Amino acid sequence: MCWLLKRSLIKSLETNMKYYGAPDPAPNPRRVRLVIAEKGIDLPELNIDLRKREHKSAEHLQRNTLGQVPVLELDDGTMITESVSICRYLDAIYPEPPLFGTNPVESAVIDMWTRRAELRVMIPVSNFWRHAHPLTASLIDQNKAFGESNRGVLADTMKWLDGELAAGAGYLAGPNFTMADITLLTIVDFAGFIGLVPLENVPAVQRWHELVSARPSVRGGARS
Repeated sequence: MCWLLKRSLIKSLETNMKYYGAPDPAPNPRRVRLVIAEKGIDLPELNIDLRKREHKSAEHLQRNTLGQVPVLELDDGTMITESVSICRYLDAIYPEPPLFGTNPVESAVIDMWTRRAELRVMIPVSNFWRHAHPLTASLIDQNKAFGESNRGVLADTMKWLDGELAAGAGYLAGPNFTMADITLLTIVDFAGFIGLVPLENVPAVQRWHELVSARPSVRGGARS
C-alpha cells in the first residue's frame, strides 16, 4: 500500500510541476534536463527563448525576479530558480538513481565538487562569455582585455583538475556519476561552444569527458 501511495504521489508531482528552461548550449537548463533524463521523469520542458529576451518578460519575471532560467514551478506556486536547487529537489522526490549521494560523506564530497566546478571553472568561462564574446557585446559594456585574460585562468584550472581526476576513481566525486559530473560537463561543453579550449592538454579530463558524454542521458537527454 505504501508503495502504491508513493507512486501515486510521484505521478501527481509529474502532472503538476512545470519546468521552464532553454535549449543548448545554455548550461544551467541543461543540468536539469540531464537529471530529468537520468531519472526518467515525465516532465516536459517549456522553452523560454533567450534570444528573444523572453526571460526578461513581465510574465517570466513573476516566476523569477532575476529574469533567469531554469525555473521549476510546483503545484502550490513555489518557484525554485537555481539549477542545482531544482536538481536537488528532483533527486529528493525521485531518489533513483541517487545523484547527490546516499550518506553524509558522499553528499558532502558531491557538494564540494559541484561548488568547485561552479567557482573554479564556471567563473572564468562566464567572465570570458560576458566580456570577450561577440554575442554579449550588445548586452553589457565589455572589458575585452579582462575577458581574454580568463583563457589563462581556465587553462590553469583545467590543469589542476586534470591532476585531481588522474588520481581519482573515474567520475568527479568518486566511483559513481553524480550531480558534480553534470555540473562540470555542462560548463565544459559551454566553454567549448563559446570558443575556449577546456580539453586541451588535459588527458585525464578528456577521459572523464568521454566517459560522461557516453551516457544515454547525455547522448539523448540534452536536446538542442
